[in-house]
Amino acid sequence: MLHPATRLNISDYSYHLPDERIAKFPLEERDRSKLLVYRNGRIFTDVFTHLPDYFSKNDMLTFNNTRVIRARIEMDKETGAHIEILCLEPHEPNDYQLSFAQQRTCQWKCMVGNLKKWKSGILKKRINRNGTEIELQAERMGGTDQYHIIRFSWDSDIDFGSLLDACGCTPIPPYLNRKTDEIDESRYQTIYSKHKGSVAAPTAGLHFTPQVLQHLSDKGVQLNEVTLHVGAGTFRPVQHQHVDQHEMHTEFFSVQSEIIRNLLANESVLTSVGTTSLRALESIYWLGVKMLQKDSRWENLHLEQWEAYTLPQNISVAQSLHKICEMLDIQQQNTMYASTKIMIVPGYTFRMCDRLITNFHQPQSTLLLLIAAFVGEHWKGIYQYAMENNFRFLSYGDVSLVERL
Repeated sequence: MLHPATRLNISDYSYHLPDERIAKFPLEERDRSKLLVYRNGRIFTDVFTHLPDYFSKNDMLTFNNTRVIRARIEMDKETGAHIEILCLEPHEPNDYQLSFAQQRTCQWKCMVGNLKKWKSGILKKRINRNGTEIELQAERMGGTDQYHIIRFSWDSDIDFGSLLDACGCTPIPPYLNRKTDEIDESRYQTIYSKHKGSVAAPTAGLHFTPQVLQHLSDKGVQLNEVTLHVGAGTFRPVQHQHVDQHEMHTEFFSVQSEIIRNLLANESVLTSVGTTSLRALESIYWLGVKMLQKDSRWENLHLEQWEAYTLPQNISVAQSLHKICEMLDIQQQNTMYASTKIMIVPGYTFRMCDRLITNFHQPQSTLLLLIAAFVGEHWKGIYQYAMENNFRFLSYGDVSLVERL
């Protein structure tokens, strides 16, 4: 069976986005963002602080609790050339927690700015941490067209996670066209972020405040969390005319068995906070489907880009999630660790999510394709309404609550 992307032309998923409509800085108060609501075929404007009004008792909200790391390291060659290294994901060891705990050395997949000025040699950077001088070195070890393997080494027993905190800066989106500001260190982070690993924020969550979360809890809304580490590939536009030629990036995620059991027991409306949470939730379902296949294996759980369109389509959510719970019990594990390359495009059948809270995305992006899959052709009217009613766009912009088609 051909996946739907074989019939899609990326030019059909575009719109004009003037630079002045891109929010360059966050609002002073997180929950004062404008809220576009699309429900029952209607589009109207509210404010995010009223979000709990659209939820009922026993409804379920799922958040991505990943934490953005200070992944951008600025270094200079002895010639004075300025090099920027953006840490994407751990390579050796290839586990986030293990890599952040490394002392003296580790290797990461990275993007390198001004690469033509760094053809060879080792970069060095002096870091002052609590009065102690540390020398960080970076060496290129190989790579691909999309990333470079960088070996970091340093003359201290400090762990790599603490080293990044000391010398790195928050990697704000490239389309902001500015350097990282002090405000980004706190505001390009959700208030519920916990697990380090992302190089981009799950931006739908940036609008939540303790007050909004408390109001949701007071109404009896179930608040669940998954962890999906957002990669820089989220900003990469679809550069091929035909969508099926785009290679999706891999993102790592984890979910606790308690959350999977909550999802299994859920009989109400499930709302995903952001496209990253949605990708994790839908991937969980398909990995359960894979486990139900005779040739499935528990180790190295991974969902390829187009597998969701070729796997059996008649497995219920209950069957899938029950299988995952069964495997977790057999393995005596309380957390499912996996990775996904799932690409959700128009023609995809959603299994898990009924509603989506999400910001407004770039033209011709994989995220806009996901929105179009979720609401169908209505995405055009939603984005036209947002443009005509002065909504702010992209990561620091306003937000929407949309019902699935």
